[in-house]
Amino acid sequence: MQFLLAFIVAAPLLGAAAALLPPPPGLKGRSPEQAVLRHGVTVTGVILAAAIALTLGFDHDAPSRFQATTDISWIQALNVRIHLGIDGISLPLLLMTALLFFLCALYSYFKLPDGPSPKAFVALLLVLESGTLATFAVLDLLLFFLAFEMVLIPMYFLIARWGGAQRQAAAWKFILYTLLGSVVMLLGLLLIGLNSGTFDMVALASDNGRELTHTTQLLAVLAIGIGLAVKTPMWPLHSWLPDAHTAAPTVGSVLLAGVLLKMGTYGFVRILLPVTPDGMATFAPYLGAFAAVGIVYGSLACLALARKGNKGDLKRLIAYSSVGHMGFVLLGIASMTPTGVNGALFANIAHGLITGLLFFLVGALKDRYGTADLDTLAGATGAALYGRAPRLGAFLAFAAVASLGLPGLAGFWGEMLALFGAFDPAEGLSRPAFLTFMAIGAFGTLLTAAYLLIVVRRVCMGDPKSGPEVTVADIQRHELAAWTPLVALTVLAGLWPAVLLGLTDPAVQKLLAGGNA
Repeated sequence: MQFLLAFIVAAPLLGAAAALLPPPPGLKGRSPEQAVLRHGVTVTGVILAAAIALTLGFDHDAPSRFQATTDISWIQALNVRIHLGIDGISLPLLLMTALLFFLCALYSYFKLPDGPSPKAFVALLLVLESGTLATFAVLDLLLFFLAFEMVLIPMYFLIARWGGAQRQAAAWKFILYTLLGSVVMLLGLLLIGLNSGTFDMVALASDNGRELTHTTQLLAVLAIGIGLAVKTPMWPLHSWLPDAHTAAPTVGSVLLAGVLLKMGTYGFVRILLPVTPDGMATFAPYLGAFAAVGIVYGSLACLALARKGNKGDLKRLIAYSSVGHMGFVLLGIASMTPTGVNGALFANIAHGLITGLLFFLVGALKDRYGTADLDTLAGATGAALYGRAPRLGAFLAFAAVASLGLPGLAGFWGEMLALFGAFDPAEGLSRPAFLTFMAIGAFGTLLTAAYLLIVVRRVCMGDPKSGPEVTVADIQRHELAAWTPLVALTVLAGLWPAVLLGLTDPAVQKLLAGGNA
């Protein structure tokens, strides 16, 4: 178990280095380009297999205990350690990350985005995987920061070199926003570590902020929260996201929505809730307010983009939907209750599966039609995807109803539990304020249903003769292979939520009790 976790974190870096080397003579295949793409599928597949083995070996009777731990001294002067471990909070995120990277590598093998060398593409993808997996596995504040920052450069190049129109501006906006947020976050992490005498996240969580003054906790929450909020992204620090999603290649959008956004909310749960509880209690109402505004703002932006005649880009619409969906995650965290935090963690996984699938589908539509513009896609009465490519239309409709939170699918449980958490927030928080946030969030679910149903009507229904004069191929084998696992897991999590909640709840109970439960 210990070896498996270390292997999962380190192996993508070794794979990235190997991707830049010439392929062995017997493994070149039809071309060097095909060989390196096959290498990407192989490495991500091995990482996924290791993550599944880690999950099977995980002691599910003790999900609140950190398992597969490695604890080695690294920088003695600062008491920084190479400390790895997983519990019921991080394991689902680790497994989902490994799955999404494998599916993206598989999809890219058959549909590589236009750009420079495939070697560079695969190497950047694997470096990105290592950084995201490490973020969910490390238990030291400085290691967390290094892993958090490690993803920026590969994602910048994936957008800037393999993206679409306006990719350079979108890539610069992405990296400037996130870097500025990270600088502030580093100050907060140093403030905690230097005042408490350790950067070990387990020790800090067990101490539960007792070694930190109230002022120190307030400053730490403000500084770290800004950096995490940018990556989440929380309204009004979200403006980099629509541009990045619109310009990114399909797999870049899938990974940005499915994995990178989760790093911010994971930081709120893993660091701020247990380490600075008093500071979080002070800022929780403000976090809840920003979350509620983000839910409605994201939905209204999507409604505007979906309206006929507004030339709305479908990728941009799905990006704005993420602002709303991550608002529910933040609202659950702001409630500081086991119900709300469990809902936030469930919504994280649901959003990764469903929105990852949506970006895959929108990318497929753009490949077929040459555009993601809704007005162009829909023509006079609708794109009639049900008639032109019925399986593709069915997948899109499924992803849309899953995203709007249909009961029985994964999107429902996270949002419902987040709203329940806001209904009865932690002791000391203003219940009238959180009831207001809950009402606003519930209204946001209606807006979400409205824009997603409009998208389904405009893209899937209508007269086939009125839409763009193109031949629309139905789902191909590699697309089916990449999308089916996401559909299956969305249904499984919706019908059997105890699989995920059974992992997260004991860990959340212990986390909120300061390691004493």
